[in-house]
Amino acid sequence: MPTTDVETASDRLPQGVCYRIQVLVVGRHKRWRDEISAEIRMLGYQVTACDRGVDAMTVLALGLPVDVMVVDAALQGGGLCCAQLAVEARALRPGLRIVLSSDPVDPPAQEASVLVPDALVIQREQFQDGMVASLMREALAKRAA
Repeated sequence: MPTTDVETASDRLPQGVCYRIQVLVVGRHKRWRDEISAEIRMLGYQVTACDRGVDAMTVLALGLPVDVMVVDAALQGGGLCCAQLAVEARALRPGLRIVLSSDPVDPPAQEASVLVPDALVIQREQFQDGMVASLMREALAKRAA
């Protein structure tokens, strides 16, 4: 993987990080990845960002710690779309919490939510309205349940 495709923020963690929760952010749009990653980092979580589903699967297959995977439903390129990535990631890591960020009528997110029924499907606006903290808590609570 080229270094421009994957970014790890372990060297930029805020002081007082207490969770050591690793979040994998996957989306083909750099601006979306950067914005979501920045908001998640501000909460004290570690972030790895990928622009392709294949790269995300590589991170998971290598056994790197990932607690929550946030996927943009617009993910289409790189061999795995949003729904395929959710299914493959769940097969590889049954306890992985999956958050799908979509538009209200986004077919890939609807398909993924049927194939992975416990995935948390949220609207893109929820990420943009400062609700990242509550969404991460909800995803982690479902993981522990």
